[in-house]
Amino acid sequence: MAFAQLTYRESLRDIEACLRAQQTKLYHLGIRGQVARNTLAHANSVRDWRIYADFAQVLITRARALYADETFGAELAQTVYALDATTIDLCLALFPWAKFRKHKGAVKLHTLLDLRGSIPTVVIVTHGKVHEVNILDQLVFEAGAFYVMDRGYLDFARLYKLHLASAFFITRAKKRFDFQRLYSQPVDRTTGVICDQIVTLVNPVPRKGYPEKLRRIRYFDAEKQQRLVFLTNNFTLPPLVIAQLYRCRWQVELFFKWIKQHLRIKKFYGTSENALKTQIWIAISIYVLVAIVKKELRLEASLYTILQILSVTLFEKTPILQALSLPDCEMQLTTSCKQLILFN
Repeated sequence: MAFAQLTYRESLRDIEACLRAQQTKLYHLGIRGQVARNTLAHANSVRDWRIYADFAQVLITRARALYADETFGAELAQTVYALDATTIDLCLALFPWAKFRKHKGAVKLHTLLDLRGSIPTVVIVTHGKVHEVNILDQLVFEAGAFYVMDRGYLDFARLYKLHLASAFFITRAKKRFDFQRLYSQPVDRTTGVICDQIVTLVNPVPRKGYPEKLRRIRYFDAEKQQRLVFLTNNFTLPPLVIAQLYRCRWQVELFFKWIKQHLRIKKFYGTSENALKTQIWIAISIYVLVAIVKKELRLEASLYTILQILSVTLFEKTPILQALSLPDCEMQLTTSCKQLILFN
């Protein structure tokens, strides 16, 4: 299944045909018999997907240690996470368990991304009807860390649990947000920060869920010509840093785009829930594994370039560092070149 992710195989029959064509080289991989499509299909439906999830967590722990000192767009010593979800459309006739719309199926990939290295630390796969905010109930919050979320996660009772865990959140306020301003702090409007206020909630239901003070920051994004309103429970960071942290949330969107384009998580080799989750976790393992290779070998190439090279060199008996090291392709012209000069 990892071979299928690395080489963009379309189906189990495709995997079977390609591996059988390399039968003489499979022995060194620990595969002593022929790879059969029925064997892969049976394993996808029977072998528990949690095996691959646990393996991915081992790789994630290793990758996070390697990227602990990586920069992500804001100067901050604490760990910063971006929380978001993406939808993967499915055919309801083939995946009847993946409820989403009346005539449409889908699953959601809820991801908590460590912005240092863009490493996914928590991945939860649900059917499409599960709202994003419910994932906050399944997370164990890290004290002192920042959790950056969009407006879909604005639930004051759940955010208060995050606050009680000594963690910080940064999110956007909805358009209809009733609050009472207690006092305003001085700001430098030349930076794009319009106001920095300490507020409390007015409506009784939200106030019961979050009884303490909040920080409200209005910011004008000059690039997109857009006014943004942020809510956070951190009262010490400068308001411009809060805005920069929210801008870094875009990395989780880039992560979703990357894995959808370069890994096999939009077309699946099986229709059962176990097969789908198995394939997603193996894809995440491949992503993290490529990130580990890039960091440990100190490669300058991007993850995309490394993945493309691996896709055509899996069965080559070449040292991995040699295969992944890109030669200098720039041609240096010498003075002894005998090429005629056409133009002065």
